[in-house]
Amino acid sequence: MNPLEAVGDMARRCWWVALLAALVSLVPGPATRVARAEGDCEITSESDAALQRGLDWLARNQGRDGNWDSNDLGLVGMGTLAFLAAGQLPGRGQHGEAVQRSLDFVVSRAQKSGKLNIADAQRDMYNHGLATFVLGQAQGMTSLQDQRLNTVLSRALRLISDTQCEDGGWDYRAKRQPNGHDLSLAVMQAKALRSAMDCGFDVSPEVVDQAIRSVREHYSPRNVPRSAPESEQRKAPGQFTYTKGGGSGTIAMAACGVVCLQEFGQYDDWRIEKNMTVIGESIRQLQKPRGRDGTMPFDAYTLYYVGQALYQTGGNDWEQHYPKLRDHLVATQVVNAGSPTEHGCWHDRGVGGGGRVGGKPGQLYATDVACFILAIPNRYLPILQEGRIESLRK
Repeated sequence: MNPLEAVGDMARRCWWVALLAALVSLVPGPATRVARAEGDCEITSESDAALQRGLDWLARNQGRDGNWDSNDLGLVGMGTLAFLAAGQLPGRGQHGEAVQRSLDFVVSRAQKSGKLNIADAQRDMYNHGLATFVLGQAQGMTSLQDQRLNTVLSRALRLISDTQCEDGGWDYRAKRQPNGHDLSLAVMQAKALRSAMDCGFDVSPEVVDQAIRSVREHYSPRNVPRSAPESEQRKAPGQFTYTKGGGSGTIAMAACGVVCLQEFGQYDDWRIEKNMTVIGESIRQLQKPRGRDGTMPFDAYTLYYVGQALYQTGGNDWEQHYPKLRDHLVATQVVNAGSPTEHGCWHDRGVGGGGRVGGKPGQLYATDVACFILAIPNRYLPILQEGRIESLRK
């Protein structure tokens, strides 16, 4: 039996997601959602308007092929995710055609091996992990009879299992090796695997166990040897790092580690609180927005995972810090109605610098992420609706 395969009761496990998706299409409009959500300070009239401008930018600048002139399937998939997170479904709703075109672009370019990458091989598992995650979310929100999507997703998940390295991580290239490369690759596969589980696919416990072990090996305590007992490490501050053995301790990696553990069901892991402390302090120190220049609170990559870490841990982390990220995005979104290539977008650069993608792809990436962050409180995505999977807890 393959480590990852579609289970026979997928329809039973996903029927409620399809029902929610159908109800989404009946929602009267943004005003209704705002009226419902303003009491809990998650959605404001301004953030809802900013989200709509962002989605309009994505639809207006998409292009005939549906890929925004990009061959990175992960980046195109992120465009799909922005629409799905806002309740837009393929072929239905205000931006239904744009959603369908982007989804078709990704699905039609899946390789027989299951790999979702048509760019440089060095970007195999970046594109593959991101695209697979998005396909899992699309599967949960659309017709359960879409056999094409189901087949592509099943093969893509099998490839993630087959390319897991011996130490539990993943490499940039889609091949099994003795050691994985870094935490940024692991988090993308973690989200893809959890997305699949939420939509009724089985995931091998061995794959999950090895990945959890690998993620924990990316944690570095401060002022305490990494070889020290956990009881000693827990007394000291620390955070997740890019590579094992004490690599770069960035905010992005802190968030990635939290997201990995959450997606793999390690909800009570003591490392989560340590890293949320690091993330919270960084958010508190954010500078005030300079104006509508498209600058994000963090670069797009970091913001994508910071937002999810806040949502997954919930409680005070979410309530205290999400509004600051939301309001920053609202204040810095480019608003220039005379420029269709600028009006409604963001750029892949954070207040403190950074940014990994430039030009139009950078606009796409940043706008994708900003829309996703602004849409999280809607909780339309299956991965935002699921509770804890107790079978994953250790």
